[in-house]
Amino acid sequence: MDLQLSGKTALVTGSSKGIGEAIATALAREKAIVVVHGRDRVRTEQVANAIIAEGGRAFAVGGDLTSDEDVERLVEEAESLAGSIDILVNNAGGSGGSTESWTDIQPGSWAAAYDRNVLAALRITRRLLPNMQHAKWGRVINISSIAGMMPPPSSPDYSACKAAMNAMTVSMSKAVAAHGVTVNAISPGTIHSITGDIRFREVAAERGLARQDAPWDEIERIVLPLFANVPVGRTGRVEEVADAVAFLASPIAGYITGVNLRIDGGLLPSL
Repeated sequence: MDLQLSGKTALVTGSSKGIGEAIATALAREKAIVVVHGRDRVRTEQVANAIIAEGGRAFAVGGDLTSDEDVERLVEEAESLAGSIDILVNNAGGSGGSTESWTDIQPGSWAAAYDRNVLAALRITRRLLPNMQHAKWGRVINISSIAGMMPPPSSPDYSACKAAMNAMTVSMSKAVAAHGVTVNAISPGTIHSITGDIRFREVAAERGLARQDAPWDEIERIVLPLFANVPVGRTGRVEEVADAVAFLASPIAGYITGVNLRIDGGLLPSL
């Protein structure tokens, strides 16, 4: 299926690795011009160069999304390189590796998590949204998490941030729908990312269940049930998240807005 993305320009935040890299690559394969973003300039440029080597069009920009000044600068750089941004994928964020529990968690940790996830997306969205509204076409796609709807007992700050992002998505979608801009969220479940791979292997080794360097299918079969009861019986692939983003970013998804699309293998036990 032709997703009709040729000539569209996409900025994918946090796309120097993992899910973000897969999203940038998928959009480029659909003929979109892609701006790859990351804090590691070398790695960001490597992703952009890999896309170019495959015949795509890509540029690399750096910047800290928790800084108003950095966001302004990176948007100006992105627009000077690639032109007006039609598609924004808010992928940057993450848990930050917090191990605090409910008995020792600090308000500062929550504030930092909110800044890293929700406010980071807000800073860059508010900068790009007016041009989309003026052009009468645009896409904003927020990468949330199943944790926003199915919060575990650990990392409550991260779950709260993703719940806030889901609410932000719905509110924004209503505000800009008449301007030809759609706003949707995607909530991945347990995905075989770089971080997930490392964590699964650590658990396997710590518990003596498998060698840390065992084949992934063995690690996945043994460790996945310890993390989540996924009806599909496997972890998701970053490419599966990326393909969903490419569809929602396309003109053919123009009547879909305010949606939170779960990519979780049936994990969430409700509608």
